[in-house]
Amino acid sequence: MSRYVFKLPDLGEGTVSAEVVSWHVKPGDRVAEEQVLVEVMTEKAAVEVPAPVSGRVLSIRGQPGESVAVGSELIVLETDVDAHDDAPPASADGADSSALAAAQAAPAAAPRAHAEPISPRTHALAQPTGGRVMTSPANRRRAHEAGVDLAQVRGSGPQGRITRTDLEAYIARGPNPVVPSERGADAPCEEIKVIGVRRLIAQRMSESKRNIPHFSYVEEVDVSELEALRRYLNGRLEAGAPALTYLPLLVVALARVLRDFPQCNAHYDAARGMLIRYRAVHVGVATQTAEGLKVPVVRDAERLSLWEIAAEMRRVTEAARANRSTRQELTGSTITVTSLGKLGGIVSTPIINAPEVAIIGVNRAVDRPVVQHGAVTVRRMMNLSSSFDHRFVDGYDAAAMIQALKERIEHPATLFMDERR
Repeated sequence: MSRYVFKLPDLGEGTVSAEVVSWHVKPGDRVAEEQVLVEVMTEKAAVEVPAPVSGRVLSIRGQPGESVAVGSELIVLETDVDAHDDAPPASADGADSSALAAAQAAPAAAPRAHAEPISPRTHALAQPTGGRVMTSPANRRRAHEAGVDLAQVRGSGPQGRITRTDLEAYIARGPNPVVPSERGADAPCEEIKVIGVRRLIAQRMSESKRNIPHFSYVEEVDVSELEALRRYLNGRLEAGAPALTYLPLLVVALARVLRDFPQCNAHYDAARGMLIRYRAVHVGVATQTAEGLKVPVVRDAERLSLWEIAAEMRRVTEAARANRSTRQELTGSTITVTSLGKLGGIVSTPIINAPEVAIIGVNRAVDRPVVQHGAVTVRRMMNLSSSFDHRFVDGYDAAAMIQALKERIEHPATLFMDERR
């Protein structure tokens, strides 16, 4: 028997370790060269690691959620497997907990050098990072539209494949309110290991609140004229065309205002102790997805027209929700906007998307009575709830920037005026 010890390869960009997200094989499985073995996550991306050779899996190291160092043993393969062996091939569902536990207890094999190049398949963080399930693309689409996690659906097909009937039955009855845990079938709680994208979100949010002294500023804005413009523009659209929302108009205003407030369109590089101000405005758009909050980016917003911004915003947010984003589409924003739409409430306290230094939050627009020119009238009002890194954006500058943004929004004709000097 010939053993092949495969170690976690260098995944680039200074990566020293990676978190195991899901195994696609288990001990005893036969694998083919280039078949995906495991999905891991670095600080930058989710990466599918393929098999360098064909063989049978003897042992695997690292349970989902555990960190594995680059260069450490990842999987041991038997490479001289009898071609007529009738052992079952590897399924795409990943290893179960008992197989992983057995792998942890397996003795380490002597390393064997190899020269074959390893080409991990890298995906943006928007890619799904749960265990792979066996089902058709049509069922994946139905599950996504229904907000169903396929990992929770029991498949009745060959090797646990999920059929359309399985999915429809799951949707009809709904998810179980109580999921048995290791503490017994009657446990009144569900235990969910925080791994993958959700772990990364938790880590970044915690670091942002822990390391950045947030300064929040809330201002009410009269969007009556902006609403009139929005309705007029939507009325001129072709039938079936996507309607214009407030966010593209806000981004146009923001791109104009940031010319005078470059300290708000910046990154703080803590490692170098350097504040980096950007001339280009790359706007991150906080987007809720089935995997958690993602921030796809509209690049060079200062160069785009209103309709170009609206189209690009739809494209990158739809890609994020459908797990089709590239790494470039999810990185590089210089300032972020966030909106809860109709759930926007009166005030929010958004968390800064580090290494940025500012985030603009949009709350719900409502009609309410206000005093205008000495008389009470009904106007459409909306609050902007923003946060700034107080180390680099003074309170005066933060307030001045929001006031300038308010002026643009309340006088929407200025959105289309080029005032560069």
